Amino acid sequence: MQIKWLQGQIERLRGAWAAGKFPHALLIHEAPGAGGQCLALWAAQLVLCRQPAEAPCGQCPACRHALRRQHPDLALLGPIEEATQIRIEQVRELSADLALTAHQGGYKVGIVSPADSMNRFAANALLKTLEEPPPRTLLALVVTQPSRLPPTILSRCQRVTVRAPTREQALEWLRATRGEADWEAVLAVLGEAPLLAAQVDPAVVVETARETRRDLAQAEAGEADPVALAERWARSEPKVRLACFENWLTERIRDRLLLRRQTAEMRAGAHSGGAGRLNIRDWFELLDAVRELKSSFDAPINRSMAIETLLRRMAMDRAA
Repeated sequence: MQIKWLQGQIERLRGAWAAGKFPHALLIHEAPGAGGQCLALWAAQLVLCRQPAEAPCGQCPACRHALRRQHPDLALLGPIEEATQIRIEQVRELSADLALTAHQGGYKVGIVSPADSMNRFAANALLKTLEEPPPRTLLALVVTQPSRLPPTILSRCQRVTVRAPTREQALEWLRATRGEADWEAVLAVLGEAPLLAAQVDPAVVVETARETRRDLAQAEAGEADPVALAERWARSEPKVRLACFENWLTERIRDRLLLRRQTAEMRAGAHSGGAGRLNIRDWFELLDAVRELKSSFDAPINRSMAIETLLRRMAMDRAA
């Protein structure tokens, strides 16, 4: 495990294992893209390793197979194909698998990620396994929004928090993992989420961000067609564009608040610098709407129409 910002969590779990106090269920609460699933896989290697004194040794067949997600006693559960939720049938299958004797006579491990995508029926089905776990089993639930899980599940898991790394840590890891690129610009768009950044083409993100900021400036000035713009965004890198939109709005709000403190005109709610008729409350409401769309973007919605609605809220009618 070469992710430096996870070393604290790793050492605590290693200590619990050595003391014979390892939990049967982990709730890994991660900042998006901070490596929660990597930590879950490390925990799987720990309990499946065939070299107990060195666990996880990283060299035995069990460690290597677990790392490749191919171990017969390791099950990974997530939304299937285009689905946005983990369904009850998947959880029942996982629970049945965990109840079987391990192929290699040791632990059975289930990793559910993102566990906060379970619907309530699936969550209730998993609760039965958490209440009466089979011997020598480990359940690792990886979440970014634990509040979406029932309190009964949260109370039966040992929580491990994975915070976002520093910018320096993220850049160092990305360069070592993916090589040299404009990772600074990528993280400026995606936030301190190196595991997400590692999955993208940095050149595409940088160019998409440049284009999106130009689009937003035109939309704010009333010089862009919201329909055409929304259709283009929905077809090409929509998640990156929404991240850029969120960042752009955050900058506008920050600048607005600074100006508001400096001048009486700002305190009265006026806005200079070409921000149209939106007042500060409008900006915050628009930012919330963008974030809500980001969080539900994988749901079966009309993406183009949803983006168009946001753009129209920003591009106020200047003739009014």
